[in-house]
Amino acid sequence: MDNTSHTDFEMNSKSGNQAGSWAAVLAMSLGAFALVASEFMPVSLLTPIAVDLHISEGQAGQAISVSGAFAVLTSLFISSLVNGINRKTLLLSLIGMMIVSGTIVSLAPNYIIFMCGRAMIGIVIGGFWSMSAATAMRLVEDHHVPRALAILNGGNALATVIAAPAGSFLGGLIGWRGAFFCVVPVAVIVFVWQFLSLPSMPGERHRHSASVFALLMRPIVRMGMIAVSLFFMGQFTLFTYVRPFLEDVACVGVSTLSLILFLMGVFGFVGTVLIGRVLKKSVYPVLIIIPTLMAFLAISLVVFGKWLVVATVILAVWGLLATSAPVGWWTWLARTLPQDAEAGGGLMVAVVQLAITLGATFGGILFDGIGYQATFGVSTVELAIAALLAVVTMQAGRSEAIK
Repeated sequence: MDNTSHTDFEMNSKSGNQAGSWAAVLAMSLGAFALVASEFMPVSLLTPIAVDLHISEGQAGQAISVSGAFAVLTSLFISSLVNGINRKTLLLSLIGMMIVSGTIVSLAPNYIIFMCGRAMIGIVIGGFWSMSAATAMRLVEDHHVPRALAILNGGNALATVIAAPAGSFLGGLIGWRGAFFCVVPVAVIVFVWQFLSLPSMPGERHRHSASVFALLMRPIVRMGMIAVSLFFMGQFTLFTYVRPFLEDVACVGVSTLSLILFLMGVFGFVGTVLIGRVLKKSVYPVLIIIPTLMAFLAISLVVFGKWLVVATVILAVWGLLATSAPVGWWTWLARTLPQDAEAGGGLMVAVVQLAITLGATFGGILFDGIGYQATFGVSTVELAIAALLAVVTMQAGRSEAIK
């Protein structure tokens, strides 16, 4: 590696007006908001999409699956494919693709064109999130990286709160096509804001970046990725089936259900605001404590979930912890792989997407076949194992530091 070139690169990437850098972080956060809103918009619009395109609701639901599949493929290979390209140019290209995707989806005359638009948003998801940690590291000083990642994930949390209810409301008001197109002007604002605020971030031509798969040769990375996969499996094994659980067990109506889900989102947003301060001191306690507490909450829902007030409190705390945890793992990635944050980010995005899919699928099989007790029980076990694996990852990091 050319140390002089790398040093110059780091100095250039972190020089300039600090206020401008934080403006770029906020622009990235708004980009995350638009992206996550686009990703999950179909959830509340499956029926009108199916009717208009003359397909089944199951086929309409594949709009989420296809975006996830393309996100995984993109995240695994984008780091090696775009080596040397200015990261500002790349991020702007991805936002431009989001604009094109939203336009294609909202105007799609048939199912094939609709799915092509959804595949494009999957590419944006994989590319954007793969580079998020590396970009944050280049925009702010090292000790501010947790705060920057928390702000970035705040856009994610806000979209999680708003996307589904906003999609349902807008779909009834201006149709599903209009609902999808509403994301386009937001993406245009993101494009302009990032164009004005992002500094030039040249691709690192003078160093050999590790491949996504080569990173797994390091024990700390291997154990960390297994831990993060178990965490997200445990989270979505339970979270995917919160609605039927509340309707069947706590006997809530639609309005109460919406209020509880909104409360979870609000607490999640608060969590992303607070977690950055905690992570400045230490990362591993957060990675260990959060899944431990969530495992306790999961089993508590089995025992006390039939009481609405108790279930609401449990789910609010769940939202606080679950939305904060990704900030912890992204911070771990930034500190563990400072020289290979993009390749590591791609690997983490792929692992998380696969874990969410497996958790939701396995949880659904258990929910239908045995009941919510089995689903939430398995979630408890997965989260407890994730906490143990975080401990193992910490020990692997200490062993690596000694060597």
